[in-house]
Amino acid sequence: MKLPFSLSLPMGNSIAKQGSVLIIVLWITFGLVSLALYFAQSMFFEFRAADNHVASVEAEQAIEGASRYISYVLGNTNLVEPGLMPDLQVYDREEVFLGDATFWLIGRSEQESRTEVPTFALVDESSKLNLNTATVEMLQMLPGMTPQFAAAIIDWRDEDSDVTTNGAESESYQRRNPSPYSCKNARFETVEELRFVFGADPGALYGEDYNRNGILDLNENDADVSPPIDNRDGRLDPGILECVTVYSLEPNIRGDGSPRIVIGGTNAVAQLTQLLQEKLGEARANELQGQVTTAAANARSLLEFYFRIGNQMSTAEFALIEGDLSVTNAPFVEGLINVNSASAAVLACVPGIGAEKAQQLANSRPTPSAADLPTIAWVTQVLDEQSIVQAGPYLTSRSYQFTADIAAVGRYGRGYRRTQFVFDTSEQKPKIIYRRDLSRLGWAMGQQARERLSVLAENPRLQRSRRL
Repeated sequence: MKLPFSLSLPMGNSIAKQGSVLIIVLWITFGLVSLALYFAQSMFFEFRAADNHVASVEAEQAIEGASRYISYVLGNTNLVEPGLMPDLQVYDREEVFLGDATFWLIGRSEQESRTEVPTFALVDESSKLNLNTATVEMLQMLPGMTPQFAAAIIDWRDEDSDVTTNGAESESYQRRNPSPYSCKNARFETVEELRFVFGADPGALYGEDYNRNGILDLNENDADVSPPIDNRDGRLDPGILECVTVYSLEPNIRGDGSPRIVIGGTNAVAQLTQLLQEKLGEARANELQGQVTTAAANARSLLEFYFRIGNQMSTAEFALIEGDLSVTNAPFVEGLINVNSASAAVLACVPGIGAEKAQQLANSRPTPSAADLPTIAWVTQVLDEQSIVQAGPYLTSRSYQFTADIAAVGRYGRGYRRTQFVFDTSEQKPKIIYRRDLSRLGWAMGQQARERLSVLAENPRLQRSRRL
């Protein structure tokens, strides 16, 4: 029997209502799921951000720990004698694990043609040309330097307002737009001040090494594909900043803290005799006394002093007394260049040396060892008498200021940080005299370190086994 129409209509409405409810429930479920996924994604990003923040804090603390470690190394006379460049074997410098963090000491290669393989070490500030003591002729010999820029450096640091030939005083700086300023007319306090000197050019200051890590990165060997513009010759051309300092300062004292013997002083003969007896023995002192006394009376530098002694004294013997001698009674001597660590580019700036002899010195430099005392005596085997007389007053064999360019990452290779420190040991106890954050310059340890960190990130147990 056919059902009445009035009875079938309510059933159709019920089904329609149930379908509508199902659709609404599905939409609500979809919305809740979407909301849950959104919050999950947000929490994931928050988690990653927090994890990255923790990594950056770990990196910062690793840098602080590394700076204290370097201070300990430089101040420990059992590891480093005052005035000596620390031997690479006495301190950790590459991929040093500190908790979940890792740090490196970014160094500089002694080789003139630098590749993509980084060097990890402290950097000797006495291996550079001092902006506060170098003459305009010495500055002009720096790679990338112009006569105008060199003269402007002299005008920037001197106390007068007289314009050096090709130089610049306040009149030139006042014409700068939009921010005119005055010439400083005072000593350089940091090498970064060079950027304010008239004629400073980023290409000359940084060369191809814009991230200032001393190695040839991929973007520094691709012509004009990416900054900086380079010549794509497979070698790094560093800028002026690589070769200059303001920190080279040598205390004029002996190992016991007493003043050094001035070889041309009034009591030099008696003091030299006593020194020779203490270091070489009485018999050997008597053999050398006459030659040493004559040489001391005519020498204007320690290098010339040794040359005047001739072949009467070996380099090993001179190394024993060199740290006790001086040609001045000033408490400190500023701007001397360590011939044992300076690059050929820096040595070429020294009067009497030049580019050709500088390269000869760099190639003839003896390999240092922890047992050897520093000396300049070996230089007499490379330079002639005229060059020795001219170059001697600018050279030393000792260093008291060191740069620690510390880069660090936190857990899993994240949170990259980089800070540059300069340590001064001229007053025996090391102290930090300069600090600058260089994190903005980007990754500085080369491709191999990045690949190594990727391996460690995938193997946390390996990283934990390498911690200090």
